[in-house]
Amino acid sequence: MSHNVIRKDKTCLNCRHVVQERFCPNCGQENIESRKTFHQLFVHFFEDLTHYENAFWRTIKHLLFKPAALTKEYLSGKRLSYLAPVRLYIFISFITFFLMTSLPNTDYNLINVKKKTTTTKSGSNVKITTTENVSIDELIESEKSRQQIEDSIQYSIAKEKNKKKEKYDNMFNFGFESQEELDSLQKFGPEEDRLDAVGYWFVKKALEVKKNNTSEELVEKFKESFVHNFSKTLFIYMPLFAIFLWLFHSKKRWYYFDHGIFTLHYFSFLLLVTLVVFLFSKFLSLFGSSVIADTLKEIVDFVSILWMFYYFFPAHHRFYGESRGVSFIKSIALFVINMIFIIIIISLFALYTFINIK
Repeated sequence: MSHNVIRKDKTCLNCRHVVQERFCPNCGQENIESRKTFHQLFVHFFEDLTHYENAFWRTIKHLLFKPAALTKEYLSGKRLSYLAPVRLYIFISFITFFLMTSLPNTDYNLINVKKKTTTTKSGSNVKITTTENVSIDELIESEKSRQQIEDSIQYSIAKEKNKKKEKYDNMFNFGFESQEELDSLQKFGPEEDRLDAVGYWFVKKALEVKKNNTSEELVEKFKESFVHNFSKTLFIYMPLFAIFLWLFHSKKRWYYFDHGIFTLHYFSFLLLVTLVVFLFSKFLSLFGSSVIADTLKEIVDFVSILWMFYYFFPAHHRFYGESRGVSFIKSIALFVINMIFIIIIISLFALYTFINIK
């Protein structure tokens, strides 16, 4: 139920019909005040986006923990109690990719150093003293000079950068130092060493891109562009996913529309789990690198991947109502087919992303 204030005037603002209750019996518009405070505007926006908070949380709960229940409820006609499939997918997709591209990749460490350990050696005796509540600066000074540590850190960073640069140089050079070397091979090299037309075009494009970007810039641009446009790839692939479902099931019993709703809910589930794992990982990064944090992250990653993989099987069985054996065989076949096509599409998309880097 909307929390907006009902107008005292009973004349509908849309069609001028007399409104006895909350909604106009002629056009269906809610007879509420058209001018709103900022708070009312925010609430109204959120309600429109999620179709009221009760429906939102009910939808999320069904989506995560009750495979296919949301699809069956929607197709049975219970549509006001849950978010519409298209709205649900767009909302989750927007939040997921917005946060993934907006939140920084910096690790933070909120755990302060609580102890300072001092080691004193006198002859054959070693004395260890521990002091509570010591700052990080004091700890650094007690072990080494700050300048020595900074120099060591800078050296390690530079060494790591050189390793990455060498790795990416080898990755994007394809055995050629320049476009001139590539052109020379194509014109004057032995026939067996020359590239075919597609290979020549691709390597030439790669060398051109690398010439205008450092290896680090190239990788960062590729990651940014790939993540930014990946949602479009998923949206394009969903109709194909629904076609495979349509091909595997009775054409008389199921419409393509039914498979489309199942697909929207399944892809919404995948994105939602991805979002939860991403946010949990960001939360753990606040505490820096530690055995507990790393172990928790590995456990959550493993459980999430396992759940995403398993989810399709009960969802398929419950929605289509086939025997467990038949449903399992069809699920395996669909899973393999879709994995092959997804790998092909993602590879083509990665190639498209790469050749469009400026």
